[in-house]
Amino acid sequence: MQQDQEKILKSINPSKVILPILIGLGVAIYMLITNVDINTVRTHIQEANIVWILVAVLVLFIRDAGYVWRIRYLTNQELSWKSSIYTILLWEFASAVTPSAVGGTAVAVFIINREGIKFGKSLAYVMLTALLDNSFFILAAPVALLLSQGNVFPVAAEGGIGLFGSGLRATFWISYALIAVYTSFFAWGLFFKPHGFRWLITRITSFGFLRRFRRTAKEIGDEVIIASEEIKGKDARYWANAIVSTIFVWSARYLMVNCLLAAFASLTWENHLLVFARHIVMWVIMLISPTPGSSGTAELSFDFFFGQYIGGFGVALALFWRLYTYYPYLFVGVAILPRWLRRVLAR
Repeated sequence: MQQDQEKILKSINPSKVILPILIGLGVAIYMLITNVDINTVRTHIQEANIVWILVAVLVLFIRDAGYVWRIRYLTNQELSWKSSIYTILLWEFASAVTPSAVGGTAVAVFIINREGIKFGKSLAYVMLTALLDNSFFILAAPVALLLSQGNVFPVAAEGGIGLFGSGLRATFWISYALIAVYTSFFAWGLFFKPHGFRWLITRITSFGFLRRFRRTAKEIGDEVIIASEEIKGKDARYWANAIVSTIFVWSARYLMVNCLLAAFASLTWENHLLVFARHIVMWVIMLISPTPGSSGTAELSFDFFFGQYIGGFGVALALFWRLYTYYPYLFVGVAILPRWLRRVLAR
């Protein structure tokens, strides 16, 4: 347990913010130098609609409030409001300093556990949250493709190269398939056959080079069994609130981009629907980014998906968007982490 604690604390060391900041700003600055006309940026800023910018800030706070309410509700109010706020802010910080494909799951379990909830329950709540979020992606992506009527992938990006060019569609479907398989497998284990889940992954890691992962597989299997026991017996109201709150927080996250674009461009109702749909698809692609908090990937993706609405201002707005939705959690995490550690470890 002590080794696990030290490993987790090392993963959220404040020094971890340096790499994602360097990657994100490096990519943004390069794009600004090579693709942006300063006069265009100045014009857009001067003509910005301040009301939409303020609405974007409001949506950001509403989203975070939704996250706080959801984690407090999922834990059956065992977390106080103060503990819930700490949990969400530090969870966002952990997600910001780790690759998107890894996320801050282990850190979240550690945080909730240190807030006074038993390990089994902490594990169950975090696994449940992850499954709810992934289920939203799985169900929302096809809806986004349908709403966009085939226009969800920007035409301009098709002529590019690599991740953002002709392979854009393939990258999306690979990411979507991985999320769908992973989520379905864990849902099967968590809700239906936890012991069967443990047996299967243990058997899979009994052959060849996979044997090196056998111990980890056993630990994951044990954790799923523990979490499954904790989740049993939840009523329909509990699940209904969990699902509705998940849809609410992710919709608020996506609407943030709609607000920012509306501040600098005139969007029709159809434009807003397409922007919302593209954001869902873009997020699925970002989920397999190998960089901390999708640094670099997010900025490039934003310009490809939304640049057509604001011309040469797309790169600058991508940086503006990250200054709203990403970098604040890095600095807030660095600020509150020492205080939180002193509070919980002194108990």
